[in-house]
Amino acid sequence: MDAALLALAAVWGAVTGLLIPRAAYRFAVEPEEPWRTACPAGHPCTGPVRGWLGPARCAPCAAAPGTPAAPGTDTTPGTETTPGTATGTGATGTPGTGTAPGPAAYAPGVLAPVVTVAACVALAAATGARPELIGWLALTPVAVLLAAVDRRVHRLPDPLTLPLAAAAVLLLGGAALLPGHAGSWTSGLLGGLALGGFYFLLFLINPNGMGFGDVKLALALGVALGWYGWTVLFVGGFAGFLFGALYGLALMLLRRAGRRTGIPFGPFMIGGALTGLLLGALAG
Repeated sequence: MDAALLALAAVWGAVTGLLIPRAAYRFAVEPEEPWRTACPAGHPCTGPVRGWLGPARCAPCAAAPGTPAAPGTDTTPGTETTPGTATGTGATGTPGTGTAPGPAAYAPGVLAPVVTVAACVALAAATGARPELIGWLALTPVAVLLAAVDRRVHRLPDPLTLPLAAAAVLLLGGAALLPGHAGSWTSGLLGGLALGGFYFLLFLINPNGMGFGDVKLALALGVALGWYGWTVLFVGGFAGFLFGALYGLALMLLRRAGRRTGIPFGPFMIGGALTGLLLGALAG
């Protein structure tokens, strides 16, 4: 195992993971709401790419540390919100007050960076110095961002899912042109169509139980899993349903949810895909 490769993967995961809280906060709105353009304290989101990239705290808030968030708020993307609070309202606090309007407030957190680092290092360890590793590392931060947004507002935004699918096709297409790769671009394309088609069928059967955002996410995950073949595609797809079912069962046992309680399925789809990719990379 190349220690330098693992170190590079860890650095990449840390740098990109630190950018996730801001983007997750801005994307975590209800479908009828526009993307957020200001921090919880009302300061405009400024920085590269129209303010989408940047640290978890904007410059004015970082210059005035110690301002408390509103009681009951959740300040880390991807964590559970306080029961009874509203999420994704798109409202902002009064400029200069430093108070957060609700559980969608972003602040320096460790969950997203830690998850991103762990996933990148695990993929690097399993894949080694093969060309497809570039694709896995490039796709991982977006996948973590999607999981964080979906867990907050049960939504997988089109500006993330559709580019993710296109990026998976292009990155793996480039990897297929380089020597030493352990997959097939053709099987990846077929895998995307197969998994996306399967989720689309589930959506048609039960639109209330399967969102169309899940269908779009399945396209990207199917391309990635299909790269290593049909067995990996099946394992990764099945693992997503298994993880989701276990989570739902645990909530029911703890009496925190009923049979008809909706849960965000995107994080489990992504977790299942990661499991399949690790197994496929190790087998390759």
